[in-house]
Amino acid sequence: MTVPQLQTSATAARGGVVAILLPCFLIGNFLWKVLIPARDFPMRTEQVMTMTLDLLMVTGLFGLKKSMPAALFWTALFAGVGLFALRLSHDGWWTGHLTYSIPAMR
Repeated sequence: MTVPQLQTSATAARGGVVAILLPCFLIGNFLWKVLIPARDFPMRTEQVMTMTLDLLMVTGLFGLKKSMPAALFWTALFAGVGLFALRLSHDGWWTGHLTYSIPAMR
């Protein structure tokens, strides 16, 4: 018979760090894409990869829901859903940003 291993403090600390960094990254990414105009259109593979990573991060929120404050969870969930809502705008499907602009030539 094996003895179940107890969770070490290092493993518990890592889970707490991820439970704070993941929502902060989602919120920051959402704010970046809302406030900063896109400068170029990404390749199709980058577009699909970005959307897949956004989806994985939103699903990861549900796995970490118990280890983060409720307000942070709901704000990050709103930001994660907002990342996909930005894709419904005109150029947002390709860029993921709210607006698109071409920089002026000098």
